[in-house]
Amino acid sequence: MAIHKVGVVGAGLMGSGIAQTCAQSGYETLVREISQPLLEKGLARIYDAWDMMASKGKLSAEQVAENRARLHGTLDLEEFADCDLVIEAVIENMEEKLRLFPALDKILQPEALILSNTSSLNITQMGAVTRRPEKVCGLHFFNPAPVMKLVEVVRTISTSDQTIAEVQEFARSLGKTPVLAKDTAGFIVNFLLIPYLIAAIRMLENGVASRDDIDTAMKLGCGYPMGPFTLLDYVGLDTTLWAAEAIYEEFKDPLYAPPPLLRRMVLSGMTGRKSGRGFYEY
Repeated sequence: MAIHKVGVVGAGLMGSGIAQTCAQSGYETLVREISQPLLEKGLARIYDAWDMMASKGKLSAEQVAENRARLHGTLDLEEFADCDLVIEAVIENMEEKLRLFPALDKILQPEALILSNTSSLNITQMGAVTRRPEKVCGLHFFNPAPVMKLVEVVRTISTSDQTIAEVQEFARSLGKTPVLAKDTAGFIVNFLLIPYLIAAIRMLENGVASRDDIDTAMKLGCGYPMGPFTLLDYVGLDTTLWAAEAIYEEFKDPLYAPPPLLRRMVLSGMTGRKSGRGFYEY
């Protein structure tokens, strides 16, 4: 199936990054939010990114104009009717996704693909509430979506070979490197990453070492570009909590049980860079 028009549901940090990536890769792109202020904020984030790229000589003024002409915003889900592929990038809440997927299923043409950017939730369950589970899979981008080269293509037990091939080719057309994972909580990256981040929080809780010393040790001792607490703030403590809860719910492995400190920080609104405060202040 030829993919010409892409829809992105959600214009938050990840949704706007995905929409930016699709539009600058040559796809007509429609991004949807639930309110005009949220939509304008998401579009402004994309426009600012393109202006920054132009100021650094990475895009010409003509390319910026072409990108902007390909990008459209909407509050109306019905406008996705002629999209060939839709990527869901709403909040990591299964109830929200289970409301969205059947709505998209009714609106889209039968051959259209529905993908989820979830980092850990059950995509099989999302596909099951549609009439096209064979055309549903995961396409998990990493933050920041326009920069990070990796995407996880997540196959459910219902996803067809054709869908996987089309989504992998679409990912490559965005300049990404796709890796294929089964639909198990955490997929590849978070299944390995979450225990590392949780262990760092537990070390801090138990007074084993300070925040700064743990970050420094992992950067200089393991050659990581950032320490676990810097990474937690970058990813988002709420996103980390959701991922940990999803993996723990599926496997009941204590390695994935969220530490009390993580829960309390999220409850207090300390979610990292996006809130201005996490393990560090911004």
